[in-house]
Amino acid sequence: MQLIGERGVNSLNDQPDRYKMVAMFLLVVGHDQMIQERVQHSGETVSIHFHHVLIACLKLAMDIIKPKDPTFTDINPKIREDDRYWPYFKNCIGAIDGTHVPCIVRSKEQIKYIGRKGFTSQNIMVVCDWDMCFTFVWPGWEGTAHDARIFDQALRRQNLNFPRPPSSKYYLVDSGYPTMMGYLGPYKGERHHLPDFKRNSSFRNPNEPFNFFHSSLPCTIERTFGVSKNRFSILRSMPYFKFDTQIHLFTTTMAIHNFIRRRSSTDKEFNYYANEDITAEIEEGDGPSGIPLEMLDKSSTIMEALRDRIRDEIIEKYYHV
Repeated sequence: MQLIGERGVNSLNDQPDRYKMVAMFLLVVGHDQMIQERVQHSGETVSIHFHHVLIACLKLAMDIIKPKDPTFTDINPKIREDDRYWPYFKNCIGAIDGTHVPCIVRSKEQIKYIGRKGFTSQNIMVVCDWDMCFTFVWPGWEGTAHDARIFDQALRRQNLNFPRPPSSKYYLVDSGYPTMMGYLGPYKGERHHLPDFKRNSSFRNPNEPFNFFHSSLPCTIERTFGVSKNRFSILRSMPYFKFDTQIHLFTTTMAIHNFIRRRSSTDKEFNYYANEDITAEIEEGDGPSGIPLEMLDKSSTIMEALRDRIRDEIIEKYYHV
């Protein structure tokens, strides 16, 4: 409450009213879109308070949706303390993926927003660290936009402050992204999703062990999506807000997500999805077929060699092939 207040809600002198405003906002995004009867206020009053808090939370997002360690010096315990990932992925700083969130758009714009999910959606690029926090989000893209196209634009637009990996560090990406310098993808043309390996755990060739380990680690991003979409019902069923407001709502909920993660060690949603025995919903990526040709040209032989080296080390330790 104090952090949100510092960013705009403290314009009200009465502290109980500030708490009420934040409570109304959280009810809308987390539980109930029609709350007039619950809070005994008109729809107009609820809307005014809602947008007031929304603006304050957007200011919070600028401070909290970013890497805790901007130099990426420290190795996350998830990597350092797990034999599945250490030392193979010691320089891996996070994962990049896209997620689709339902949206409401005008009839004449619906076609370009109906993506692979079959409903109108925003395709949102996110970057996660291994603590299940968002370090970058870029909402607002139409549902038909390919993940690699959004990624390419994120790299080009300096004003977005995309947290680029420093030299020798890298992000994990799926097959819908190019394996370029600083971004390590799986072997394409092979199984690389965890459900595929659960159906048949036998590896068919030397590349699949790497893909298995590679997919196990980015599953953190699917669990992070799971926490947010389970906590914030508005991400599952978007009401009739202006599209700009829908964009801001996603950013705002991600800021609240990070705030909870960094302030609470007993949150039930995070504790539930941190359990690796829980199967998080896997969003099928766009795949390599739609990667823009200009991005395919950026594929890095250095990253491909790193992938081969990690593959060989995994096979030597676990499979003795």
